[in-house]
Amino acid sequence: MKNLSNENVIHITKGGIQYLQFRKLLEYNKIITHAYSLGLNLNFRTAKMDKEKLLKNELNEVIQSYKNICNSIGEDYTNVVKTNQEHTDNIQTINKKINKRFLDINLESYKNTDGLITNRPNVLLSTTNADCILMMFFDPVTKTIANIHSGWRGTLKRISVKTVEKMKKEFKCNPKDIICCICPSIRKCHFEVDSDVKEMFEIEFQDIERFNKIVVKQKIQKKWNIDTVLINKIILEQTGLKLENIIDSGICSVCNSDLIHSYRVEKEGYGLATAIITLTGREDEKVNSK
Repeated sequence: MKNLSNENVIHITKGGIQYLQFRKLLEYNKIITHAYSLGLNLNFRTAKMDKEKLLKNELNEVIQSYKNICNSIGEDYTNVVKTNQEHTDNIQTINKKINKRFLDINLESYKNTDGLITNRPNVLLSTTNADCILMMFFDPVTKTIANIHSGWRGTLKRISVKTVEKMKKEFKCNPKDIICCICPSIRKCHFEVDSDVKEMFEIEFQDIERFNKIVVKQKIQKKWNIDTVLINKIILEQTGLKLENIIDSGICSVCNSDLIHSYRVEKEGYGLATAIITLTGREDEKVNSK
């Protein structure tokens, strides 16, 4: 069986459910629980599903997928709070769940939202992707977590930096304490764009010294490959995160589309993976990962 474990992530299989966990975040597994789903048998795509439809069929693929991944990490799937994700730079602070005994999913309250922050235990923040970047943030000092979706549009809008700024403003977080984990996504090897998108990146990130390594012109076609992961690493470091606290899974969703949903591979019938993170509310104790 293919194993995606590397120096930063562990590939876990439990009861037929596969997921990744970041070694750095596992150092705090008394405080937080997290996972990034693997396997095409899990699908978190809820497009145009309304709450009534979901309530009437709890064996719906999406609900069952949330049950499966949450059961695997010992969490209650009804604690899920899910963004609606529309490629914005809007980030919401979650103080409590809206639905008491059901997932907060496809709700009007989370319309036009691509990031969530909370310091409340047992609120399970969820984002989804099929090539876009998902980033999980954790401040072990203030016990604050965030989960954001940053496609190429979100990267242009610097949603990752705006997340850190919101954590500073609302939760008194120090960027030097914040850990950011970057989930599997499309990488430079497969993220190719036309001149219009390339020019947007040139304008927005012209101040980055290593820009010639981030945007590379193809030799044959009039297309460019862009390293959006590296861009996020650079701008997060610029906003005060320590380089050693920016943890990249280093995994391309297109290269590993047998285990990770990829829009560019699956096309219109694409599925979605999820990144989930929650404060457990258990004893505040740092432990070493194994």
